[in-house]
Amino acid sequence: MKKGLLIVAMMIGVTASAQDMNSKKGTPILPESGDWSIGIGASSSLNYFGNLLNGNVDNSAMSFDWTNGNENVITGKMMKDANTAYRAKVRLGFGSTTADNQSVDLDGDGAADIDSVEIKNGGSNINLGAGIQMYRGKGRVRGFYGAEANIGLGSSKETWTATDLSVEAKDGSTFNLGVRGFIGVEYFFAPKMSLSGEFGWGLGLSSTGASETTVTFAGTTTTTKGGKSSSFGLDTDNAGAAINLNFYF
Repeated sequence: MKKGLLIVAMMIGVTASAQDMNSKKGTPILPESGDWSIGIGASSSLNYFGNLLNGNVDNSAMSFDWTNGNENVITGKMMKDANTAYRAKVRLGFGSTTADNQSVDLDGDGAADIDSVEIKNGGSNINLGAGIQMYRGKGRVRGFYGAEANIGLGSSKETWTATDLSVEAKDGSTFNLGVRGFIGVEYFFAPKMSLSGEFGWGLGLSSTGASETTVTFAGTTTTTKGGKSSSFGLDTDNAGAAINLNFYF
């Protein structure tokens, strides 16, 4: 916490001289209508400069981190005007792997029961979000508020194929839905660069379908199904407890 305060104080000291919302070179400090932005997690940057100040010689390099704990979700904004922004979140993940000539231990005794098995894994992860953000205040420190909705879908499947063996294991598909309002603060420490954080309150729904495993071995087929699960929540949140670093262009 002390390191974070030192960084913010240093940024204030460096930039406080430009009171007319322009840099010394005339570049606007605040974003303008039509500007786009991308957000990254600021933790690694704050730690890096904090370690420089306290003399830490084992300093990890700064890196691009996901915002608000949303792993693999890209976040950004588009400025409709000086006081209104559209927010967006997106992840479109699809993948598969194939491994040939694998050995499989069916009874768990540590010895291979079947050789030359082809194993395939595949899955998808989709996360989409949209919202609107309104700004209040003047100067470099600006409050904001708004609302957004998010939807997430996920699935995975593994198959084994051999001469006497066929296995298909499907995890239950997941569905997530979130609707939230938020309020926060954003500080512009340099032209079109800012630090921000927010709190929120909203509704969260999650549902996972039943898994299913079908095994065909030596002419015999067996199908096993798992249970379903679901959850519901209505509460405040702190958006992953993250401070975000925003770039506008």
